[in-house]
Amino acid sequence: MDIAVPRDRDGSFEPQLVGKRQRRLTGMDDLVISLSAKGLTHGEIAAHLAEIYGAEVSKQTISTITDRVIEGMAQMR
Repeated sequence: MDIAVPRDRDGSFEPQLVGKRQRRLTGMDDLVISLSAKGLTHGEIAAHLAEIYGAEVSKQTISTITDRVIEGMAQMR
């Protein structure tokens, strides 16, 4: 998802939803994992996020999120 941040020459702007240098919304990862656990494909998840939230999330980003969770589960064994 592209985020347009206004210029702030003196560094006084504090974003409310997406923090400085944050690449993704934290809740978005949880949502992707939840939809994946329910059996939706990466394409279906991308379409759902676009339809409901107007967010364009690539299949690759969805894959990265789910792969990170799988790696974490493998390390717990």
